Amino acid sequence: MGGKFRKIFEPIRIGEVEIKNRIAMAPMAIWGLLDPDGNLGKRGIEYYIERARGGVGLIVTGNFRVEKDIEAVHRGAPLLSPASVAPFAELAEAVHALGSKIFVQLTAGFGRVGRPSMFRKRPVGPSSIPNYWDPTVTSRELTTEEVEQLVRCFGDAAEILAMAEIDGAEIHAVHEGYLLDQFTMSMFNRRADKYGGDLRGRLTFPIEIVQEIKGKVGHHFPVQLRFSIKSFIKDWRQGGLPGEKFEEKGRDVEEAIQAAQILEQAGYDSFNADAGSYEAWYWAHPPVYQEHGLYLPLTGKLKKAVNVPVVVAGRMEIPELAERAIAEGKADMVALGRGLLTDSHWVRKVEGGKPERIRPCIGCQDGCVDRLMCAKPLSCAVNPAVGRERAYGLEPTREPKNVMVVGGGVSSLEAARVAALRGHRVTIYEESNRLGGHLIEASVPDFKKDLARLLNWYKLELESLGEGVKVNVGVEVTPDFVGREKPDVTIVATGSSSIMPDIPGIEKDNVVTDSDLLLGNRKAGGKAVVVGGGMVGCEVALWLAQQGKGVTVVEMLPELMTATHVPHPNRIMLLDLLKLRGVEALTDHCLLEVTDEGAVLMSGTSGKREVKADTVVLSVGLRPNRDLYDALRGKVPNLHLIGDARKAHNIMNSIWDAYEVARGI
Repeated sequence: MGGKFRKIFEPIRIGEVEIKNRIAMAPMAIWGLLDPDGNLGKRGIEYYIERARGGVGLIVTGNFRVEKDIEAVHRGAPLLSPASVAPFAELAEAVHALGSKIFVQLTAGFGRVGRPSMFRKRPVGPSSIPNYWDPTVTSRELTTEEVEQLVRCFGDAAEILAMAEIDGAEIHAVHEGYLLDQFTMSMFNRRADKYGGDLRGRLTFPIEIVQEIKGKVGHHFPVQLRFSIKSFIKDWRQGGLPGEKFEEKGRDVEEAIQAAQILEQAGYDSFNADAGSYEAWYWAHPPVYQEHGLYLPLTGKLKKAVNVPVVVAGRMEIPELAERAIAEGKADMVALGRGLLTDSHWVRKVEGGKPERIRPCIGCQDGCVDRLMCAKPLSCAVNPAVGRERAYGLEPTREPKNVMVVGGGVSSLEAARVAALRGHRVTIYEESNRLGGHLIEASVPDFKKDLARLLNWYKLELESLGEGVKVNVGVEVTPDFVGREKPDVTIVATGSSSIMPDIPGIEKDNVVTDSDLLLGNRKAGGKAVVVGGGMVGCEVALWLAQQGKGVTVVEMLPELMTATHVPHPNRIMLLDLLKLRGVEALTDHCLLEVTDEGAVLMSGTSGKREVKADTVVLSVGLRPNRDLYDALRGKVPNLHLIGDARKAHNIMNSIWDAYEVARGI
């Protein structure tokens, strides 16, 4: 089974529960897939069932609160209550029929890492400590009696789960700096009661939780712990990067090993292990700049220290990496989070010997983490059906049409794929000699290679559709061409071009666009000024700095990466990487002129200044290419404009545009 992927298909036991393979669905918040009272909604049930259909061995749900008044979150937050029995029983029945097992994650709450606006009352914590998002807000220290009440609520929650025939619970979390984790770390816990003091005292809260659960529902009911092996905290609201030397202010590896052994002895049946904290959110929610398998050096140490299974997540969606992690004894199970968002049938594809057909995660976090932070339903940038599996599924067309797709970028590829899957006859026309659009240059930096994987996946998908999709490159489409071909549906996805500001010296040889630079059409000298401090400009600056070049980023706004929204973990990691690499940031500055010696800048506070540079890199945004659409509008039927040609944005918007249009043809 699975060919060369044998280890991941071996069964495993957590406590007394046998799991059919070594692949788990990692816990991810499901705000937006709930009913108004915080119970699992129909969309949430279907979301989890789809992953069970895909063959995953163990599903671990997103977290559910066990109590609603001590940390008073606004209505609608996930909450386990007696009313939860019905939806969870329905889910358990379906998951079990499909051969999977399911644990529900139970949380003590946010503590200092919850946004103050989330709460109906003052935020709480183990001690009076500053809020992560707003340090002017101080958490109220929980009383001993309140903590004891929370412990009892975990037991009550476990009884609800057992009644619904859920297989086990995962405790959220001695991990990521959430409320329970804050109790375990001396940086945050300054208590003088039984829940404070030395390491054993600080672990009393999670110890009492597992003992309460076992006492209520029995030792046969497994309890797994979400557990961070290293916090990567340099200081308040400051994280530590991979390879960076700093003094750990949170939990270091040595203390984590001691804690894990104490917690195992207390009764925990397994550890779902990772690293990070809100201070270092880019460890707990690793963006594209983190390596695949980033936790494996840590979980290898944990596995040697405990006698219960160790589960590892952390960009583990590459099958060879998952197999190797288990074969080398660095973990007992692999948890896929975003990898099961992009492709719910990851397991089935590996099992069937077709791992190359897995739709890859690109580490953007636009559709998952960022949507949750913006109070939108969980989904996925490259898989728009996530979280709305039933409503957004693809239905075969009853009237096959001839569909012309103009352009070869990601929106074109998605539109062609979806339309052909539904039974339409699709022809792609691309003016250049290859498919990919902006994916080609965007995938050049080593830290963006997942975009190349996405492009390769699209090519394989289109090839697999055979005669359903015909690809023509090197063909310019004009209004007359469309008139001669007479397609039933025309989708214009002609992309976007770099904006060239109208300033003196812009035509000079030392000026290059970010696109031309990445494509290798032009080279940068030893010193470069990158004009534009959005995400693309900052990524280009990092890429140049990694080559040993001196780099200055110029941004007209007060901060980098604020003109358009960038997911929080991606933004803070990129900022920290730029700082570590010595990239200078000049905010509140705009480009006034390009000279042979560099760039003349203007600041509203400090006036003119000149920055010496061999190369001036323009990264000031993209302009939609919509001339063809404007020429066709009102002259051809069933005309659509999608992707960057509609509005220059990001990959998620391009794919979602295409999916929405093509699924409705």
